[in-house]
Amino acid sequence: MRLGVLDIGSNTGHLLVVDAHGGAAPLPAYSFKQPLRLAEHLDETGAVSPRGIDALTDFTRESVRVAEDKGCSEMLAFATSAVRDAVNSDAVLAHVAESTGVTIEVLSGEDEARLTFLAVRRWFGWSAGRLAVFDIGGGSLELGGGSDEAPDVAWSLPLGAARLARIFAGGVPDEESLRELRRQIRADIARDAGHLLRAGVPDKAVATSKTFRSLARICGAAPSGEGLLVRRTLRLAELREWLPKLIAMPAAELSGLPGVSSSRAHQIVPGALVAEACMDIFDLPALEICPWALREGVILDRLDRLSFLAPAEPVQ
Repeated sequence: MRLGVLDIGSNTGHLLVVDAHGGAAPLPAYSFKQPLRLAEHLDETGAVSPRGIDALTDFTRESVRVAEDKGCSEMLAFATSAVRDAVNSDAVLAHVAESTGVTIEVLSGEDEARLTFLAVRRWFGWSAGRLAVFDIGGGSLELGGGSDEAPDVAWSLPLGAARLARIFAGGVPDEESLRELRRQIRADIARDAGHLLRAGVPDKAVATSKTFRSLARICGAAPSGEGLLVRRTLRLAELREWLPKLIAMPAAELSGLPGVSSSRAHQIVPGALVAEACMDIFDLPALEICPWALREGVILDRLDRLSFLAPAEPVQ
């Protein structure tokens, strides 16, 4: 079947058209995305601004046209932390549904972590053993750990790169502001670190999504053009070498780094601080980058449900 997966993230709206069926890896057929920056379109009350609502509605409407053109039989639409945390979330989603006919499901932070974990498990397989999974999004950080397809522990923290980047709006923060941000990040992560640490050292520690991919590329990982199957790793020692240089760089220079787009350059430093904290607090010298993340988890979960509902073949 051909599915349209509409991912309304805190940074970007992304429609991924995939050919998918049970027992096979989802095969991307077409990608359509636009920067929405919903995490940065929250006003002082915590509501999505009219400009943000218009951007989301226009993108959703255009995504419907693209999905129809590409022959999608079904649209899976979901939103993450920026919409989830907005005080006017219900009104925003009602407006989008009325204007476009698309009902967008809001995923909880725990569901984000759970579905991302599923994607990572399917990518690496059972031989990976116990997994620890980290995902820095625009609005939140998701963490999960376990030995099965469903994580034993999964939770979300408001430590997304776009959310934290607001303090950089006036330029590079002073040393005291950076120290306070670093302290806040580490205290938030360490508060529930025991959830993951109780089961012992993971057999494989994994990172997903754009921020981690960009940081790994900056630190020397292979470019995306070399394909999904190339092993990519983010090492703590290399990240620590880069961090002071990243802090000192203006946005124009950051956007010139490999793997960094101009629209996300201002998110690199806060993302790097979160990544460093995760690796340090959980005593992980390196994280392997997984090319699958939340979108693939949503697709796989949908296929699993279809398989479960399908009538069993008669035994001959």
